[in-house]
Amino acid sequence: MIPQVFKEVIDLGDGRQISIETGKLAKQAHGSVVVQSGKCMLLCTVVSNYRQADVDFLPLTVDYREKFAAAGRYPGGFFKREARPSDGEVLTMRLVDRVLRPLFPKDYHSETQVMIQLMSHDDDVMPDAMAGLAASAAIQLSDFPFECPISEARVGRVNGEFVINPTRSQLEESDIDMMIGASADSVMMVEGEMDEISEEEMTEAIKFAHEAIKIQCAAQVALAEAFGKKEIREYEGEREEADLAQKIHDMAYDKVYAIAKAGSAKHERSAAFGEIKEEIKASFSEEEQEDFGGLISKYYSKAEKAAVRDLTLNEGLRLDGRKTTDIRPIWCEVDYLPSTHGSSIFTRGETQALATVTLGTSREANQIDMPSFEGEERFYLHYNFPPFCTGEARPIRGTSRREVGHGNLAQRALKGMVPEDCPYTVRIVSEVLESNGSSSMATVCAGTMAMMDAGVKMKKPVSGIAMGLISDADSGKYAVLSDILGDEDHLGDMDFKVTGTADGITACQMDIKVKGLSYEILVNALKQARDGRLHILEKLTDTIATPAEDVKPHSPKMITRRIPNEFIGALIGPGGKVIQEMQKETGTTIVINEDPVTEEGIVEILGVGNEGIDAVQAKIDSLLFKPTIGNVYEVKVIKMLDFGAVVEYMDAPGNEVLLHVSELAWERTENVSDVVNMGDVFDVKYFGQDPRTRKEKVSRKAILPKPEGYVARPPRDNNNRGRDNRGRDNRGRDNRRDDRRPRGDKKED
Repeated sequence: MIPQVFKEVIDLGDGRQISIETGKLAKQAHGSVVVQSGKCMLLCTVVSNYRQADVDFLPLTVDYREKFAAAGRYPGGFFKREARPSDGEVLTMRLVDRVLRPLFPKDYHSETQVMIQLMSHDDDVMPDAMAGLAASAAIQLSDFPFECPISEARVGRVNGEFVINPTRSQLEESDIDMMIGASADSVMMVEGEMDEISEEEMTEAIKFAHEAIKIQCAAQVALAEAFGKKEIREYEGEREEADLAQKIHDMAYDKVYAIAKAGSAKHERSAAFGEIKEEIKASFSEEEQEDFGGLISKYYSKAEKAAVRDLTLNEGLRLDGRKTTDIRPIWCEVDYLPSTHGSSIFTRGETQALATVTLGTSREANQIDMPSFEGEERFYLHYNFPPFCTGEARPIRGTSRREVGHGNLAQRALKGMVPEDCPYTVRIVSEVLESNGSSSMATVCAGTMAMMDAGVKMKKPVSGIAMGLISDADSGKYAVLSDILGDEDHLGDMDFKVTGTADGITACQMDIKVKGLSYEILVNALKQARDGRLHILEKLTDTIATPAEDVKPHSPKMITRRIPNEFIGALIGPGGKVIQEMQKETGTTIVINEDPVTEEGIVEILGVGNEGIDAVQAKIDSLLFKPTIGNVYEVKVIKMLDFGAVVEYMDAPGNEVLLHVSELAWERTENVSDVVNMGDVFDVKYFGQDPRTRKEKVSRKAILPKPEGYVARPPRDNNNRGRDNRGRDNRGRDNRRDDRRPRGDKKED
């Protein structure tokens, strides 16, 4: 018996719909929904333990996986099973996590899992745009303490018109690709890439997406009411001691305020704050410290946060002594590493990134193999954040989700400025060597300079800046902070990163922690970010103004050639013999692809020296060489035969043709060596295909003067071939013995 199913439908306004369904699948989970648009179906389940974990944070795990069966495909690799998540899946997990996490109570510490699975794929639907909706809808059907429903939507702009959740084909034509996460009241998360749009255009796109999200939030409420809204579970919250909190605030506030106002460096400031904390702890007896547990540290942190925020709101000063719009000192350097194809150092205050560029062929493209998307990236960026960059020692367990996310942001910031005709596959690696505020934006700046140092002809240089916001709802005061520190990221109300050229925004990432942020404040913050970006961009261009004229001497040079489809096989050779020998002899790398439209062969020739590249091009020219009938060409004898000489065209080495003995001279030639020898160079005339032999014909004698008294031999009579009058119809078969008996008679004998 099929259980009762509850369903809500969301109209996207252009004939497309999203449905949210519950009651049929995964009923032992605390909440489960199936979200469907077209043939795309996501199953989301949520479970949270009823026992609080012994930690001081929310152990929330958001897991998003795409099943290959959903697209009717097998997983790649030896083991035909889904394994670790791809970068694309990790990025979707981060998008959902960043919106959900702030809406759980701060004292809720139960182990919580949100699992989203792509169960059916539709080429016209991008599933990541519905993952946030699925997660929130499942939570609304649970008994979790969760503030309010949220949703996420992608917004694009095609031909000047905003589109919600565009298809992949629409996105290719769009100049905006942004994901917005929001509740019905407030925008909470923004991330995306743009084609140099203005701050006002970006704000309009956010507003457009927010209106669609409000409808999706209302649908979740309606589904929960129809299903039967559960009572919110009771849980044991954190212990609170109001008198203790006030006592510690009074003890710490003024001291913290004074140190914050002094404008010291990170380690000096941290040490000073640590001394205040230890003094406060020491003021309590051992019994009190044991009784209060971690409350002393907790209330001290609150007092420290309040003092630092008040300093900025009241006096416009920050922890390192800067004003709200000041950018930390910057120094840059390019060509630092002698063996890389391009390198740069970008240092801003206590944040430093060392970027390298590696140039390669299409063979080095980053292959993307997901159920929802197959393709390749000819430009990609990897970001590494080792523990020493923050002065810590901790285990290294592979690439973290944070590293994937920050690397993706920097990649999206830069990729639009790589020209379409760039022949190389370009890989940037950013090594973060110091971090105290926005290493991802330092990566963007270092990546720009490293590419220009490598000779990549960027359309325009790109810079990035991390901004913060401190606001007070009661007084209406707010301060936008340019180039935030790590501490300011923690204590602020908004962390947003903006990248762009001098002409507009190329990428952004925002996490908004305060409710009801006005669009006026957002626009002001974006404009202040623009001023900061341009300041940083000036520092970059002072270091390297334009891309290098050519790649470095030790870097590979690349030439791209197109050849007709019928010549691809000849260039590769049987079993790849020709191309392999050519690569070995010339020291080059040769990659051949086929243009899917024209079916031409696209030949990439990569080599450090021009000699090798020139040799490969000469071979290709030889293959493509087509002599013209009636023209005279210089040839060289490369092989002697009894019936002629094999010659190759001097203009196309390797392109050979037979010079028959009868075409050597006007006089009768008994031995080929009487006229030509190995290595001889002379001219021949090209006659095209010989109709009799169906082979190409060239002649040496045709360009020589006829000897005096020369008499041409009469043409052969095709009807009388000198074979005893034997023709096709008279082959001597009339002389058969008349008494020859049939085969049947022989058997009778």
